[in-house]
Amino acid sequence: MDAAISEKDQQKQMILNEGLWRVMLKISWPAVLAMVLYGLNSVFDAIFVGRFVGETALAGVSLAYPLSQITLGLGSLIGVGAGSAISIALGAKDYETQKKMLGNVNYLSVIISIVYVILALLLTEPLVRVMGGTGETLGIGTVYFRITIFGALFWIHGLAANMIIRAEGKMKSAAVIMGLGLLVNIIANYVFIVLMDMGVAGAAWGTNLGMLVYTILSMIYFARGKASFEANPFAFRRDKAILKDIFSMGIASLIMSVMSIIQAVVVFNALSRYGSTYDLALYGAIYRLFTLLLTPIFGLMRALQPVIGINFGAKKYQRVTKSFNIFAVASTIMMLPFWIAIMIMPQGVLGLMFPNKIFDSTSLQYFRTYMALLPLLPIIFMAMTFFPAINKGKPAAILGIARQLIFYIPVMLILPRLFGIQWVYYGTLLIDFIIVLWVFILVRKEFSILKAA
Repeated sequence: MDAAISEKDQQKQMILNEGLWRVMLKISWPAVLAMVLYGLNSVFDAIFVGRFVGETALAGVSLAYPLSQITLGLGSLIGVGAGSAISIALGAKDYETQKKMLGNVNYLSVIISIVYVILALLLTEPLVRVMGGTGETLGIGTVYFRITIFGALFWIHGLAANMIIRAEGKMKSAAVIMGLGLLVNIIANYVFIVLMDMGVAGAAWGTNLGMLVYTILSMIYFARGKASFEANPFAFRRDKAILKDIFSMGIASLIMSVMSIIQAVVVFNALSRYGSTYDLALYGAIYRLFTLLLTPIFGLMRALQPVIGINFGAKKYQRVTKSFNIFAVASTIMMLPFWIAIMIMPQGVLGLMFPNKIFDSTSLQYFRTYMALLPLLPIIFMAMTFFPAINKGKPAAILGIARQLIFYIPVMLILPRLFGIQWVYYGTLLIDFIIVLWVFILVRKEFSILKAA
């Protein structure tokens, strides 16, 4: 028994005591791999739809794709909140909270999924219309979105459970689960889209099937006692204090997702009004590639969360600030070679979704403009992990709301109308530059507080 407890505690002790560069290297590579695999889900959908269904279908799926991410926002709300709470509880040796956590996660996943499914089914077509869907793209987007709704519980619970596994520092286990889910998704996409000719419906069902496998594997992990804490995958609890902690630490992640959807609404409406079907498809392709290139950073975010949370719970504040700096620098270093490659050869990556198409200089300029600030963005994402992990979700929530409501919506409503759709791309560049400066100031201020403590 003691040996088993010692083995489970090993990861926590490594996070608390080993050199932070060593800690980063140990737990980051499986986390990065896991998030890259996860990001490939959406890219493979786009590749299959673009190559085997067509450009109009890709435009319709691009409209619906941000709506399907609502479930991931809800999963992140639960997963980031519960993961942050678990990390702090592990560092503080709070066994009571650890024992109750998974039951509350199951409770939230089921209740939130039921509410989401009812509302989303009632509002499927109006939501796609709000995204800018008209005519054929409206019909295609509605089909894709409606099918993803049926898999909501697996999207929400699967992501939340995997985030808890990562919050323990068990990045390898999380990566294996993600990888198997992706493999099922790719095989299902090929079978449903290519062999069975199901079109965009096949892409949606393939993703649902991958998320089902994702959820089942996470439950098996907990059922076999692999977690660092007492975890019953079939527990069902409602503890007000724990639910409050989950919401307070996870709300920033949900706000980011909701704000991303608001961003997509204003952008796609601008493109629908002032551009063509090709402009919709192009932006959808660029956005998916942009997200894919950020997935290694998302992996480092997830790896950073247990490092900060566990050290914060143990009151090792110097390790908290130092770990932030190390992970931010590592993120930029990792991003640079990929960023340089795509800036030099944008037509190569875009060609994956637009076979046999010659891109004009304007399209390539849009691509480069949208990608220009990628090497600076890690500081934003590390900050969105940092604040909830030290039980201060408010700054992260303010950042997420301000980016969209104060900056994005006015810029996207006004500038593309006055100066053309190129300002969808130039406006994004300007906004992200302002946010990077703001985040830098907020993080330095919090470092001063921790240093004083």
